[in-house]
Amino acid sequence: MCKSDQEESSIDFPCDFAVKIMGAAIPEFHRVVEKIAKKHDTEFNSNETKQKVSKTGKYVSLTLNIHAKDKPQLDALYMELTNHELVLWAL
Repeated sequence: MCKSDQEESSIDFPCDFAVKIMGAAIPEFHRVVEKIAKKHDTEFNSNETKQKVSKTGKYVSLTLNIHAKDKPQLDALYMELTNHELVLWAL
């Protein structure tokens, strides 16, 4: 994480920010996450996404590199991700 000049945040904006999302290992999950990421970060590059599949192959975690401009942008991204039915959690 970056340091911040904003008292309520420990992030210094703008910066690159890793977001980890977990969901079912299905193609639809990848499409949904990419669509949401692009909505909140016009510079989002899906080629930089890291993926790790669970031992059983049932779940996948994706690590996205988001160009974070401010806290409201990150808050909106997390809100939309966590509210989506295919997303189990987002960190």
